[in-house]
Amino acid sequence: MLDGKLLIGGKWKTCEKTFESLNPATGDIIGRACLAGSEEVIEAVKKAKLAQKTWNKIDISDRVKIFTRIRDELLKRSQDISNLITMEMGRPLFESNIEVHLTSEMINYFVNEGKTFLEGDAIQINSHNFSFTRFEPVGVVGIIKPWNYPLLLPFWAIAPALIAGNTVVLKPSDLTPFVGIEIGKICQDAGIPDGVINVVTGDVFTGKSLVSSDIDMVSFTGSSATGKNIMKNSADKLHRISLELGGSDAFIVFKDADIEEAINGAVWGRFMNCGQVCISPKRIFVEDDIADSFIEGFVKKTGDLVIGNGLDPETDIGPMVNMEQREKLKLQVEDAIRKGAVVELGGKIPLSLQDGFYYEPTVLTGVTPKMNVMNEEVFGPVAAISVFENMDEAIALANRTIYGLGASVWTKNLDTAMSMSSQLECGMVWVNEICTLHPQCPWCGIKHSGMGKDLAKYGIREFVSIKHVNINTGTEKTRSWWFPYGGR
Repeated sequence: MLDGKLLIGGKWKTCEKTFESLNPATGDIIGRACLAGSEEVIEAVKKAKLAQKTWNKIDISDRVKIFTRIRDELLKRSQDISNLITMEMGRPLFESNIEVHLTSEMINYFVNEGKTFLEGDAIQINSHNFSFTRFEPVGVVGIIKPWNYPLLLPFWAIAPALIAGNTVVLKPSDLTPFVGIEIGKICQDAGIPDGVINVVTGDVFTGKSLVSSDIDMVSFTGSSATGKNIMKNSADKLHRISLELGGSDAFIVFKDADIEEAINGAVWGRFMNCGQVCISPKRIFVEDDIADSFIEGFVKKTGDLVIGNGLDPETDIGPMVNMEQREKLKLQVEDAIRKGAVVELGGKIPLSLQDGFYYEPTVLTGVTPKMNVMNEEVFGPVAAISVFENMDEAIALANRTIYGLGASVWTKNLDTAMSMSSQLECGMVWVNEICTLHPQCPWCGIKHSGMGKDLAKYGIREFVSIKHVNINTGTEKTRSWWFPYGGR
């Protein structure tokens, strides 16, 4: 059984209260992690503030070298980390391996490009006056990240924040605390100075303590409701905030699309990670001429997916992360059925898998805007399929949501694709593709899907302040706009 401690100021510490981390495939206890209270959080922030004064003075080239070692440490223990991810949150081992690979790729990107992205601009005003900008670290960043990508999402913030000269206090999800602890160990083993990264495991109250502490910025990924609370709690101190929140992405298929490709993309996009992905296509819209054939193919493809323990290499879909998430999904499906939706497949807990938190991949048709599956974020293996008649209707249906994270358009007509991409209200649009992630491209949402950006040059600049410096080299003793105004 794993024993979790807090990383504060370079030292691993125990605490009086602990909580259990469970394997969602079996319900077994993986280990007990520290339940950090406000005192531990305040101590971690103090250590981070102290370390930041020195860390910021280290040349950026040297900070980058440390992340080269962090990347190497991550790859060195990749299999153990993949196993830990699967044990803590249930997803197939194949997907956990991908998460480790994506994380190393992202770190490598900031290793290669971070220094360039933090170079300011020179601005020539006239012959004797010029300005320049410089990027300076914000200070201490409180990082609060979810369980569905417990390695990748923390490092999305940790890598650019630290390379930019900040220090961090990471609060991982209480459902995946040991992945968060492993992040601290990787950074320590790579030789990061004491206090530059601190890890405080705990529950929602631990997160609230971090938000209300003396940090300078909050980087949060999670639900829209929690993001709003963070905004409220940060208002008094005017913390900078970066929020990547929920989504209810549209997947729009036109009649000229490659139907087989669209079906394959929709099935993977909707059911990867057991449907527990903010950017996954939760509302599928299909043009009426091809609706029957698309639904038939989608249902068949979904029915072939293998449900089981993520450690089994044959598994396509693992369990949901916990009982609470499954119960919420179950209520959303029941609401849809009660209001007239048709269950084409699934819709229940599999009888053969009673020990863990499993739910059958489910396909609903006949859904309407009155149903919760069309209005709320559906964080589980449920696909809701609707039919549209023309582009205008598709746009109206897709934009009928408070969320604005991503969308996916499937068509062979480039004009259609470009028109849709300009009219869809979201931060990202894929055309004949779904949920691809490239570190050189920004990851962002609008509306209730958040504010701020991850990845690319925009992501690292979330963690800096821009300073403008103006220099005059002329010899004039006064200026025409200075006193006196009356020409005396």
